Amino acid sequence: MKNVNLYGILLAAGKGARMQEATRAIPKQFIEINGVPLYMRSVQTMASLPELLGFVLVAPESDCLRCRNELTNAGIPVPWIVVPGGNRRQDSVANALSALHTWAPNASAVLIHDTARPFASATLMHKVAAAIQKGAVAAIPGLPVVDTIKEIMADQTLRTPDRSLLRAVQTPQGFMLKPLQKAHAEAVKNNWNVTDDAMLLERCGQPVTLVEGEASNVKITNPEDLRLLFPSENETRRITRVGFGYDVHRYGPGRPMKLGGVPIQGAPEVIAHSDGDVLLHALMDAILGCLGSDDIGSLFPDSDPALDGIESSILLAEVLKKAEESGAAVVHADCTIIAQVPKIAPHRDQIKKNICRLLQLPSNAVSVKATTEEHLGFTGEKKGIKAVAVVTSICS
Repeated sequence: MKNVNLYGILLAAGKGARMQEATRAIPKQFIEINGVPLYMRSVQTMASLPELLGFVLVAPESDCLRCRNELTNAGIPVPWIVVPGGNRRQDSVANALSALHTWAPNASAVLIHDTARPFASATLMHKVAAAIQKGAVAAIPGLPVVDTIKEIMADQTLRTPDRSLLRAVQTPQGFMLKPLQKAHAEAVKNNWNVTDDAMLLERCGQPVTLVEGEASNVKITNPEDLRLLFPSENETRRITRVGFGYDVHRYGPGRPMKLGGVPIQGAPEVIAHSDGDVLLHALMDAILGCLGSDDIGSLFPDSDPALDGIESSILLAEVLKKAEESGAAVVHADCTIIAQVPKIAPHRDQIKKNICRLLQLPSNAVSVKATTEEHLGFTGEKKGIKAVAVVTSICS
């Protein structure tokens, strides 16, 4: 890891011409959400990075004093300065680099971010910064392109690039300072006009490292993007809830073991009224927790003879139906099986696949893990098995 002195550059000097009518001529970076200007979201996210030593905010010349006052009142925990922007984005970056050279001569790397991307997370910023610390000259976040892209001239298509080789690039972008300064000097010398700083490094023959971006890191560009900042009443009412489930079954003559609906051959039998699937039972209780509902013991009592030996997947379907009727959608499940025996690893992939099927979720939205308790307690003594589950849902 390189020992770099990292500073930030936050660009908030744009005019936002495409948004003028929708925002009543207020530049988008100064749109207020709950009394706070939009650019402040990026300021607060970047300022939260432990590796950041300070930042330069680039603002329209007429708004520099305003921004200084707002940053002072916000009590930002790292040093900062405000400088006026230029006519183009690259001119604004050049102004920031010039100011940084005088204000922070110890700077050796920078993180450049457009404040029109207010949803960039601290995790993403740290990921880009980490790439620089690991030795990259430049690092940028990008996402695979999902649409087919055409290269055109006038009204005619020329060719279709291979989509697998394309990425939609975002900010923040990280750079070692000296190569970036040299690239900007070359831009002035050769009258280059670019859309991001990585493009300058590319023209100078410097390598640019790609890290995975965030789909939520949307740029506020067009009037319809304002709905992301001011969601409708229905969108506002939807909230995230998390439920926790826990279940235990003893070993003994009874039911052949199932976990996540998957039969586990050679495993101890479990004592249970239903089929004894401890994992699905924990999962159901976690879903019911999201609904603020009673547990499965109340919904499916072991005193009901109709439930004798019933498959837990049938009960799970009933719980999911209850969730749907309540306006809740399960979006993630994190499950852990705790047992000394049997060994779960040979069955884990099949268990996960079946839970994905039952919940109708993609594989990256379900986790199935297993652990022992190091021969401690009743599971360690091979007297039983237990499972825990954490479910995330979106509820209205």
